[in-house]
Amino acid sequence: MRAANRSRPVPLGPRSLAALALVSAVGVAAFAWPLFADPDSQVAAHAQDAPWLFAGLLVLLVGVVGATISESGLGPKAVAMLGVLAATGAALRPIGAGTAGIEPMFFLMVLSGRVLGPGFGFVLGSVTMFASALLTGGVGPWLPFQMLSMGWFAMGAGLLPGAARLRGRGELLVLAAYGSVAAFAYGTLMNLAGWPFMNELASGVAFDADASLAVNLARFLAYCLATSLGWDLGRAVVTVVLTLTLGGTLLKALRRATRRAAFEAPVTFEPR
Repeated sequence: MRAANRSRPVPLGPRSLAALALVSAVGVAAFAWPLFADPDSQVAAHAQDAPWLFAGLLVLLVGVVGATISESGLGPKAVAMLGVLAATGAALRPIGAGTAGIEPMFFLMVLSGRVLGPGFGFVLGSVTMFASALLTGGVGPWLPFQMLSMGWFAMGAGLLPGAARLRGRGELLVLAAYGSVAAFAYGTLMNLAGWPFMNELASGVAFDADASLAVNLARFLAYCLATSLGWDLGRAVVTVVLTLTLGGTLLKALRRATRRAAFEAPVTFEPR
């Protein structure tokens, strides 16, 4: 007889998918609305909406967690594992935050999202960023956008193909490639969250509510190149290096932990 014990990500059910779709739609609107807002609108007034977005996001996150747990049959051990990973990621962030993009927490989010799947990956990324903000005193209007961006970052790793079959060097190369691209995407999203509130009189790359979409996109690209390219490049390099050097060991440890935490279906036996 043979035990079926292959590690696999936490599956997403209908309620989990609905919760993720809702919170992602809110996030896309929160990031992108200045590009499509009426020129007569008061863009700066959006800064006052951040606390409401923060409160709404927490409610939606609770919905994602509840839906994922109820549909996947996860027990207290699995939830405890989520807490341990979030605490570890929060502890890693102060090591290099703000220093040339040296942020090892992104490496942990990529591998955790790969093993735990997109649903738990999104929750893990969001909770980790919230915990790290409490740890470093980084709570502010930017926090909801950081939580959304990090949630998408980890969720994307869980959506990569070959979760059940791809292993070894090939899997590490896929995760490293994803981590490098996602590191730049994270920086771009965070730039988009703050860029509309620059004074257009202070810089030629600032958001201009009276300009066309094409002009503002060109300004935004110039803004990203001028302000954050170095940090995004450093984040991408660190994520790739850590994934290729430590990723194999950590993936094995995470998959072993998921089996012990009963993330998987019960062991079944097949006749010879």
